[in-house]
Amino acid sequence: MLDCQVQGERPITITWRKNGMPLPFSPRVQVLENGTLLIQRFQKRREGIDADMGEYDCAAQNRYGLLVSRKAKVHLASLPKFHTDPVSMSVNEGGVARFQCQINGIPEATITWEKDKGPLNTSDSRYTLLPMGILQVTGVRKADTGIFRCVATNIANTRYSHDATLNVTGGAPRIYKEPVILSGPQNLTITVHQTAILECIATGNPRPIVSWSRLDGRSIGVEGIQVVGTGNLMISDVTLQHSGVYVCAANRPGTRMRRTALGRLVVQGETMKMLGIRILETKLLYQCHKVASKLLGIRTCISVCLM
Repeated sequence: MLDCQVQGERPITITWRKNGMPLPFSPRVQVLENGTLLIQRFQKRREGIDADMGEYDCAAQNRYGLLVSRKAKVHLASLPKFHTDPVSMSVNEGGVARFQCQINGIPEATITWEKDKGPLNTSDSRYTLLPMGILQVTGVRKADTGIFRCVATNIANTRYSHDATLNVTGGAPRIYKEPVILSGPQNLTITVHQTAILECIATGNPRPIVSWSRLDGRSIGVEGIQVVGTGNLMISDVTLQHSGVYVCAANRPGTRMRRTALGRLVVQGETMKMLGIRILETKLLYQCHKVASKLLGIRTCISVCLM
């Protein structure tokens, strides 16, 4: 169901278009009395072409003019197989483990993790879940040995990834190991007011200290900044000023020995949602409706006058 609600002097005629063309109606596709478009028994394909998927817009017309809505894109909900499955690994006791799974769903799937076919105890602070289906396990213990897998869920389906076995080897001698960054920050593009999470997980003996800086030398700041897990950087409510190249450094305690990894964060301003309005005629009386929007983090107000 796609709504098309308008106010104005009646009679008002509501019409619908799909991909810029007038929408043919049938007992399966009809417009309700309030202007809502109802598509029953949604079809994926018909006669080799996409049936109901596409861009829809409505138009409302009376004797004073015509208003055209913005477009709404309708997809078929889907959840294909995982295109990245977690990989089995062996880790020394006290070390770090990392698993990742990736899947493309419409709408975006919710990712959870299981251990030995049961829900993972995410209340354990040693387990860190990040976007993009990443699971980090720090301070690995013998009890962490087991089989891990991803569970992806959306309205279309639920899928399980391949199993990945975590093997924990114990009693490792305390030998020196240089710092190694297992996974560093990836380039990320988001919109203002969203949350950015830059990954950095490192191993070594002694355990390296993870720190963050900006490549341009500017301060990262403290407001809205939080370290997740043992070294992941989370920036809440990002602004345009947060854009830049971020450097993750894994430092060996008490020395200048370190390893670095870089990732670029691009913060885009919110685009103003424009109303497609055409006025065919005018009359002396008019109404003004205030439309709230946000542009570059500044709240503005636009008056849209319907003549």
